[in-house]
Amino acid sequence: MNGNDEAPAPPRPRPATRPDRPEDRLALHGGAPVRSTPWPTYDKGAVFVHPEDEEAACRAVRSHLYFRYDHRPQHETECGRFEDELCRFFGTRHALAVSSGTAALALAIMAARVPPGSLVACPGFTFVATPSAIVMAGCQPFLVEVDEDLRMDLDDLRRRWQPGIGAILVVHMRGFAADAEALAAFAAEMGVPLIEDAVPALGAELRGRKLGTFGAAGAFSTQSDKALNCGEGGFLVTDDTELFARAVALSGAYEGRLRRHFPDAEPPLTGLDLPLLSLRMDEIRAALLRAEMARLPQRLRLFHRNYDRVAAALADVPGIAIRRPVAPGAYLGEAFVFRVPGGDAGWFARALCREGIDARNIGADDDLNVRAFWNWRFAYDTDDVDVIRAMLPRTAGYLREAVDVPLSSNLTPDDCDDLVRAVRKVATARDAAPAGPPSTGPADPVVAPAGAAEPVGR
Repeated sequence: MNGNDEAPAPPRPRPATRPDRPEDRLALHGGAPVRSTPWPTYDKGAVFVHPEDEEAACRAVRSHLYFRYDHRPQHETECGRFEDELCRFFGTRHALAVSSGTAALALAIMAARVPPGSLVACPGFTFVATPSAIVMAGCQPFLVEVDEDLRMDLDDLRRRWQPGIGAILVVHMRGFAADAEALAAFAAEMGVPLIEDAVPALGAELRGRKLGTFGAAGAFSTQSDKALNCGEGGFLVTDDTELFARAVALSGAYEGRLRRHFPDAEPPLTGLDLPLLSLRMDEIRAALLRAEMARLPQRLRLFHRNYDRVAAALADVPGIAIRRPVAPGAYLGEAFVFRVPGGDAGWFARALCREGIDARNIGADDDLNVRAFWNWRFAYDTDDVDVIRAMLPRTAGYLREAVDVPLSSNLTPDDCDDLVRAVRKVATARDAAPAGPPSTGPADPVVAPAGAAEPVGR
């Protein structure tokens, strides 16, 4: 049920494999896979939930008080207590629990007074929820290239800048920090708010400062594969009191309920001139999340332990480019992403799947992966994929080279070593194979092992 918390063992050098030996033949070609048990992911039940968390949710169910605005004062509700703990954890003045990470993003844009119809700059590599939240807030996504480490490219943002841009929405995608400090300075220079989509990076830090605290507001998710998990849900954090009040009103604090969030003073607005969008969190989810907060530091250590073990053991593998952090330790560690420059990342991912490791080529032609910007058809005036890819050619190229492996905090050191063996095995077999043009789709009817998952979420 729970990941263990033992110290990471130093990576051991492994002898080079010889693909001519039967034991080194790829499972893709009829050999024995590295592992036969399913790769642990949240959708197979590999979630970091303890009995105390389950009891907290059951206690909230038994209370029969499911709506966050009942007869109790704010500080006695599960949502209110959860928000107080979030403020302490992030060191922010305000926190608001809502129905999803997408809701938190849209509320942050609207509450920051970004004019409807504005362009909102965001990276071309993100989950579809990012441009969807921009649309939900009545604005238009304005896509920016990412660099070879899949971070929002500030130089490209400068080149593309135009007067209609009303905000910058930076994404800490797949748990890796973007250069939030530089982007915050640029946003200030341009006179627009920086909003952080920290949905996939809950708890990660950049130079000792938690992601989500560099801009006007930070948005987070508590969906099933996140560092705090209640199935659905999210929250935003901010130090801007007026932004917070507007977000509270928009989320659904009607008929004076906004005042409950300001027990020591009058709120800066009534909220009557804002629509009510009913994006609140309920008490059952908040109870579960509040209990999980007690073990969040442990879970963050496990993410780092697993990632560091895998990345260190694969650092010397030729032909793959492991994603580099913008600063030491500036990542969550919930995904292992690498590129296969000039190679066939689709084949590499399929071979890993057959070795028992869930893997996905982010930019595969035969996959409707919604982390690839050309699959956001609602955002364009054309459905011609080649035309859409040409809008961000560098990003398209990097994503077509990228392989994504989910890393649950529940992974054991043995699981991590299986991943290391599988990547080395596939890389060695690829290097020993005759050279040929990269494929754009499966060359044969390859299927993932039973129970293998397509990564969901950020």
